[in-house]
Amino acid sequence: MKPPRLYRAWVAASMVLVPFLARNEIRKLRKAGLTSLRAHETLGHATELRRGTGALIWVHAPSTDACHAALALISRMGLALPNAQFLITSSSAASAPLVAARRPPRCIHQFAPLEAPGPIQRFLKHWRPDAAIHVQGNLRPQLIRTTHASGTRMALVNAQMPDRTAERWRKRPALAAYILEAFDLILAPDDAMAQAMVDMHAPPPRVARVVDLAGMSAPLRTDTAALANVQNTFGARPVWCAHISQAGDEKTALAAHKTLLSRWPGLCLILVPDHTAHVHDLEHAIAASGLSQSKESAGAEPPAQVHVADTSDVSGHWHQLGQIIFFARPSQHSFLDAAQTGAVSVMDGRNLGSADPNAAWISAGAAHVISDSTELAEKVQA
Repeated sequence: MKPPRLYRAWVAASMVLVPFLARNEIRKLRKAGLTSLRAHETLGHATELRRGTGALIWVHAPSTDACHAALALISRMGLALPNAQFLITSSSAASAPLVAARRPPRCIHQFAPLEAPGPIQRFLKHWRPDAAIHVQGNLRPQLIRTTHASGTRMALVNAQMPDRTAERWRKRPALAAYILEAFDLILAPDDAMAQAMVDMHAPPPRVARVVDLAGMSAPLRTDTAALANVQNTFGARPVWCAHISQAGDEKTALAAHKTLLSRWPGLCLILVPDHTAHVHDLEHAIAASGLSQSKESAGAEPPAQVHVADTSDVSGHWHQLGQIIFFARPSQHSFLDAAQTGAVSVMDGRNLGSADPNAAWISAGAAHVISDSTELAEKVQA
């Protein structure tokens, strides 16, 4: 299929913009605490210098949600293919600790190359994948078409995207057809999304519906000794947790906590940031709220009114300890991670999309939705 004009224009523009894109992406990863070596993976440079022999299956999972599904898939493929090596790529800084905590055997993590010819070609030249699996529907035209041109067999699994994104692709039929034609197999989690792929000009014989991979993700790892230690630290003291994904996510939780303290003076709010880079901002926000604070890295310091979980890979501990988890920015794995420990999920409805993957859980009453700090305080109290 001949590249459409819009695709050729995008390739040309990316060649001009790549220095600016690279500077921005590397700065973002460095600010999140990644080393310079790891941040430069976005330019296609490999931290893992040896590819290894044998078949290499590359799984691209741009977001943390996609990483959960990808890791579940890799775990099962690893059992079926005991001699295969796996490479998982992602784009967000928060994905690095997630993959490190749940990485299956024979699996390497790298950050995905930028959407530009140089980084992509450099990446493919080093890794030479035998198969490429893209998880969810964040379609990157150059990454997909360049991989296809290299002769690598490709699949799109757990294909899903918001209605608005799908509509934008439908308005560009030539580009959509050119991108989706590169996949040998497209697997959607439901009938509606399978039809949406066909409407976007994916070849119908290559589209099928299968189970949603998100439900296959393993529970968060919990170190038994570490969990016993935090249980001993808090004792019988009542606690609840709030997940922090971006700056400002803590505001609703802190306001609700001040209300709750009037009834339960000993109550502790545990703030669990997705990445330790958020800790400094959290400390300033807590100080501004007038609440006392402590943090996990301080060791023997007794928990204050607000306790910051500033050590990595401990979400499972706090979910089991708190049993009430507030997600300011709910994601597909939010409910599953909490439910697997028996915790109750409370989600901020202001950040729920029109096609939110948690909609089924919410409609079934398995997760609670709030719209402000007053409602959050009421839910936690209940």
